[in-house]
Amino acid sequence: MAHGTMAEDRFDEFRELHAQGLGRNAIAREMGISQVVVSRTAAHLDLAFDRSRIQAATAARLADLAERRSLLAEDLIGDAEKLRAQMWKPTLVFAFGGKDNTFESELLGEAPAADKRALMGTAGMAIDRSLKLAPPDGSSGADEAKSMLGKLFTGVAALVEQQEGAEAEGGE
Repeated sequence: MAHGTMAEDRFDEFRELHAQGLGRNAIAREMGISQVVVSRTAAHLDLAFDRSRIQAATAARLADLAERRSLLAEDLIGDAEKLRAQMWKPTLVFAFGGKDNTFESELLGEAPAADKRALMGTAGMAIDRSLKLAPPDGSSGADEAKSMLGKLFTGVAALVEQQEGAEAEGGE
């Protein structure tokens, strides 16, 4: 028996499985041996595996992964849109406090400034992740998207600061 190969009495079974077009992993499973032993035995018997099927399977797997990344990126954009919309919807705020630890709540016309900042930051992260999963075609598109996101975040931050200033002046 050659070093690292299987017993010679199994060579015929090995040759038959190879002739059927089974790959290295399938032969290993069928014969109950390691993939390394399959590779060494094939080399010892001057047998080669058809790599074109493996390459086609790998290409198909990569295409499937690209599609899944694209779908996830789409979901993240949807999440970002929902988060951004929450900033301008009525929001219930509440707290427990006082010596009796009482519960107080109030429905506001829109989210408080700190909540808006958190929502925008989370929306920005979702957009950023979506761009990493499915970058736009061409490098200039990514630069434009980053520029647009930066301007959007700066604008929202300015609005939040204005609202915080108005709340502080109004004594709310």
